[in-house]
Amino acid sequence: MDIVKQYQKLLEPSEALIADVGKLDGDLIILGVGGKMGPDLAKLARRAIDISGKKIKVIGVARFSEPSLKNELEQNGIETISADLLEEDQLAKLPDAPNVLYLAGMKFGTTGKESLTWAMNTYLPGRVAEKYRHSRIVAFSTGNVYPFTTVSSGGPTEQQPVEPIGEYAQSCLGRERMFQYFSAKNQTPVLIFRLNYANDVSYGVLLDIARSVKERKAINLRMGHVNIIWQGDANEMAIRSLHHCSSPAKILNIAGPEILSVRSLAEQFGMLFNERPRFTDEEQGTALLSNAGESFRLFGKPNVRTSDMISLIAQWVNEGRKTSQKPTHFQEREGKF
Repeated sequence: MDIVKQYQKLLEPSEALIADVGKLDGDLIILGVGGKMGPDLAKLARRAIDISGKKIKVIGVARFSEPSLKNELEQNGIETISADLLEEDQLAKLPDAPNVLYLAGMKFGTTGKESLTWAMNTYLPGRVAEKYRHSRIVAFSTGNVYPFTTVSSGGPTEQQPVEPIGEYAQSCLGRERMFQYFSAKNQTPVLIFRLNYANDVSYGVLLDIARSVKERKAINLRMGHVNIIWQGDANEMAIRSLHHCSSPAKILNIAGPEILSVRSLAEQFGMLFNERPRFTDEEQGTALLSNAGESFRLFGKPNVRTSDMISLIAQWVNEGRKTSQKPTHFQEREGKF
């Protein structure tokens, strides 16, 4: 099968997602739709809703610094609104919607722009939580709020005390605390969606590793183990999480079911590229991991296997197809992005 067709097939909604969106009671608004996950998430929601026969809108909000993305979303049946969420008057004018997916945030470039980072990641969530106090909200967060844990531990569950490293992770914990506060204050149903390493053909840890092997660049092994999940599976879980929001806010880890060795992943790409991977440093005894067992109980395990992701991404890289050119910096252990 053609590589593009293989990829598109993996973006189709599952029967479980179609059933769940059929139970939604009103429009869906996605705040921060312009990021790396937002466009595919919006299109996935639109397809699933159309198949379900439900007559509800999908509305995507972003600054849309790239007009082509706005046009692409509209061509796929998604209503778009250009807005800077940090501008109070623009936030206030957004339409009400009973279902909110909150994807806005700042990670890369935070070093040197700490005040903007805190404004985006902590101040803004409080304003959004107040604006949409009568909605249910799935708020994207990150596994970076957890401390490093040993590989043998299986990764932290949602009950693990948080211990964010660096200002980015601290500001993300601030985001969570704002949503938790307003959830309790206003009885707003909220779910904190702690995502760890979503992967697509154009972005992700697997692409970083694949590129390094293909380009004969050394891979730093200090962060020697990772969880990974196909972005399409993470997007499905985000939409389906609307049915699991609660007050007090529910916390849910989203990650792949396996703890994977970076060295082993590189060696698998090496076999596919006929290249010998190069490494620097050694694996540390701890890594940034998550135990996503609760999400598997709610939604089942991800549909796309690690081996399928490796095969698809290797072929994508071999054919020189378009990628985001934005590294994940997954090797970072000091929390500076």
